[in-house]
Amino acid sequence: MEHHYEHFWLDPKFWVAVSFVLFVLLVGKMAWGRITAMLDARGARIQAELAEAARLRSEAEALRKQAEADRAAALAEAEDMIARARAEAGRVAEAAALEAEHAAKRRERMALDRIAAAEAGALAEVRNAAAEVAAAAARDVLAQTMNAEKDAALIDRAVADLPRALRAA
Repeated sequence: MEHHYEHFWLDPKFWVAVSFVLFVLLVGKMAWGRITAMLDARGARIQAELAEAARLRSEAEALRKQAEADRAAALAEAEDMIARARAEAGRVAEAAALEAEHAAKRRERMALDRIAAAEAGALAEVRNAAAEVAAAAARDVLAQTMNAEKDAALIDRAVADLPRALRAA
Protein backbone atom coordinates (compact mmCIF):
# COMPACT_ATOMS: atom_id res chain seq x y z
CA MET A 1 0.00 0.00 0.00
CA GLU A 2 1.44 3.24 -1.05
CA HIS A 3 1.11 6.46 0.84
CA HIS A 4 0.52 9.74 -0.78
CA TYR A 5 1.66 12.63 1.29
CA GLU A 6 0.14 16.02 1.11
CA HIS A 7 3.50 17.69 0.50
CA PHE A 8 6.55 16.10 -1.07
CA TRP A 9 8.83 17.21 1.79
CA LEU A 10 6.84 15.10 4.16
CA ASP A 11 7.68 11.96 2.19
CA PRO A 12 10.60 10.00 3.81
CA LYS A 13 11.88 9.04 0.35
CA PHE A 14 12.48 12.72 -0.36
CA TRP A 15 14.63 13.13 2.76
CA VAL A 16 16.53 9.94 2.04
CA ALA A 17 17.28 11.26 -1.45
CA VAL A 18 18.31 14.69 -0.05
CA SER A 19 20.58 13.10 2.57
CA PHE A 20 22.08 10.79 -0.11
CA VAL A 21 22.82 13.77 -2.38
CA LEU A 22 24.38 15.70 0.54
CA PHE A 23 26.45 12.65 1.50
CA VAL A 24 27.68 12.21 -2.07
CA LEU A 25 28.53 15.93 -2.31
CA LEU A 26 30.48 15.95 0.98
CA VAL A 27 32.35 12.72 0.26
CA GLY A 28 33.03 13.89 -3.30
CA LYS A 29 34.41 17.23 -2.06
CA MET A 30 36.71 15.51 0.43
CA ALA A 31 37.84 12.93 -2.14
CA TRP A 32 38.42 15.66 -4.73
CA GLY A 33 40.57 17.62 -2.28
CA ARG A 34 42.67 14.57 -1.42
CA ILE A 35 43.05 13.50 -5.04
CA THR A 36 44.15 16.97 -6.15
CA ALA A 37 46.58 17.20 -3.20
CA MET A 38 48.09 13.82 -4.13
CA LEU A 39 48.40 14.85 -7.79
CA ASP A 40 49.97 18.19 -6.82
CA ALA A 41 52.48 16.42 -4.56
CA ARG A 42 53.35 13.96 -7.30
CA GLY A 43 53.75 16.80 -9.80
CA ALA A 44 56.06 18.65 -7.39
CA ARG A 45 58.11 15.48 -6.82
CA ILE A 46 58.42 14.89 -10.57
CA GLN A 47 59.41 18.54 -11.08
CA ALA A 48 62.10 18.21 -8.39
CA GLU A 49 63.41 15.02 -10.01
CA LEU A 50 63.54 16.76 -13.40
CA ALA A 51 65.43 19.68 -11.89
CA GLU A 52 67.87 17.28 -10.22
CA ALA A 53 68.35 15.42 -13.50
CA ALA A 54 69.05 18.68 -15.32
CA ARG A 55 71.55 19.70 -12.64
CA LEU A 56 73.30 16.32 -12.81
CA ARG A 57 73.43 16.53 -16.59
CA SER A 58 75.02 19.97 -16.51
CA GLU A 59 77.56 18.74 -13.95
CA ALA A 60 78.33 15.72 -16.15
CA GLU A 61 78.79 17.99 -19.17
CA ALA A 62 81.15 20.22 -17.19
CA LEU A 63 83.13 17.18 -16.02
CA ARG A 64 83.29 15.85 -19.58
CA LYS A 65 84.57 19.17 -20.89
CA GLN A 66 87.13 19.34 -18.09
CA ALA A 67 88.26 15.79 -18.86
CA GLU A 68 88.63 16.65 -22.54
CA ALA A 69 90.65 19.75 -21.67
CA ASP A 70 92.83 17.72 -19.27
CA ARG A 71 93.37 15.07 -21.93
CA ALA A 72 94.32 17.70 -24.52
CA ALA A 73 96.74 19.31 -22.07
CA ALA A 74 98.25 15.93 -21.21
CA LEU A 75 98.59 15.10 -24.89
CA ALA A 76 100.30 18.43 -25.59
CA GLU A 77 102.61 17.88 -22.64
CA ALA A 78 103.42 14.38 -23.85
CA GLU A 79 104.21 15.66 -27.35
CA ASP A 80 106.43 18.34 -25.83
CA MET A 81 108.22 15.70 -23.75
CA ILE A 82 108.71 13.53 -26.83
CA ALA A 83 110.13 16.49 -28.76
CA ARG A 84 112.51 17.30 -25.90
CA ALA A 85 113.51 13.64 -25.63
CA ARG A 86 114.22 13.51 -29.37
CA ALA A 87 116.30 16.68 -29.17
CA GLU A 88 118.23 15.27 -26.22
CA ALA A 89 118.72 12.00 -28.07
CA GLY A 90 120.07 13.95 -31.05
CA ARG A 91 122.51 15.81 -28.83
CA VAL A 92 123.57 12.58 -27.17
CA ALA A 93 124.00 10.95 -30.60
CA GLU A 94 126.10 13.87 -31.83
CA ALA A 95 128.21 13.74 -28.69
CA ALA A 96 128.60 9.99 -29.08
CA ALA A 97 129.62 10.42 -32.72
CA LEU A 98 132.22 13.05 -31.82
CA GLU A 99 133.53 10.90 -29.03
CA ALA A 100 133.77 7.88 -31.34
CA GLU A 101 135.68 9.95 -33.89
CA HIS A 102 138.19 11.15 -31.28
CA ALA A 103 138.56 7.63 -29.94
CA ALA A 104 139.23 6.30 -33.46
CA LYS A 105 141.96 8.91 -34.03
CA ARG A 106 143.57 8.14 -30.70
CA ARG A 107 143.49 4.43 -31.27
CA GLU A 108 144.66 4.24 -34.87
CA ARG A 109 147.96 2.67 -33.83
CA MET A 110 146.49 -0.15 -31.82
CA ALA A 111 144.41 -2.80 -33.62
CA LEU A 112 142.67 -4.12 -30.52
CA ASP A 113 141.49 -0.67 -29.54
CA ARG A 114 140.12 -0.12 -33.03
CA ILE A 115 138.14 -3.35 -32.83
CA ALA A 116 136.67 -2.28 -29.47
CA ALA A 117 135.77 1.13 -30.90
CA ALA A 118 134.10 -0.48 -33.93
CA GLU A 119 132.11 -2.78 -31.65
CA ALA A 120 130.96 0.18 -29.55
CA GLY A 121 129.91 2.10 -32.66
CA ALA A 122 128.02 -0.87 -34.06
CA LEU A 123 126.34 -1.48 -30.71
CA ALA A 124 125.28 2.17 -30.52
CA GLU A 125 123.86 2.01 -34.04
CA VAL A 126 121.97 -1.16 -33.22
CA ARG A 127 120.61 0.44 -30.04
CA ASN A 128 119.59 3.58 -31.93
CA ALA A 129 117.95 1.54 -34.69
CA ALA A 130 116.21 -0.65 -32.11
CA ALA A 131 115.11 2.45 -30.22
CA GLU A 132 113.73 4.03 -33.41
CA VAL A 133 111.91 0.84 -34.39
CA ALA A 134 110.56 0.44 -30.85
CA ALA A 135 109.46 4.07 -30.76
CA ALA A 136 107.68 3.73 -34.13
CA ALA A 137 106.02 0.48 -33.06
CA ALA A 138 105.01 1.97 -29.72
CA ARG A 139 103.64 5.04 -31.47
CA ASP A 140 101.54 2.83 -33.80
CA VAL A 141 100.31 0.62 -30.94
CA LEU A 142 99.48 3.65 -28.82
CA ALA A 143 97.62 5.30 -31.66
CA GLN A 144 95.48 2.19 -32.13
CA THR A 145 94.77 1.34 -28.48
CA MET A 146 94.80 4.70 -26.72
CA ASN A 147 91.87 6.00 -24.70
CA ALA A 148 91.70 8.65 -21.98
CA GLU A 149 92.40 6.33 -19.05
CA LYS A 150 95.23 4.45 -20.77
CA ASP A 151 96.61 7.75 -22.04
CA ALA A 152 96.86 9.18 -18.52
CA ALA A 153 98.45 5.99 -17.14
CA LEU A 154 101.03 5.80 -19.95
CA ILE A 155 101.96 9.45 -19.58
CA ASP A 156 102.48 9.05 -15.84
CA ARG A 157 104.64 5.95 -16.38
CA ALA A 158 106.65 7.60 -19.19
CA VAL A 159 107.34 10.68 -17.09
CA ALA A 160 108.48 8.48 -14.21
CA ASP A 161 110.80 6.39 -16.48
CA LEU A 162 112.24 9.31 -18.49
CA PRO A 163 115.28 10.03 -16.25
CA ARG A 164 116.27 6.35 -16.21
CA ALA A 165 115.86 6.03 -19.97
CA LEU A 166 117.97 9.11 -20.64
CA ARG A 167 120.75 7.83 -18.36
CA ALA A 168 120.73 4.46 -20.13
CA ALA A 169 121.06 6.08 -23.58
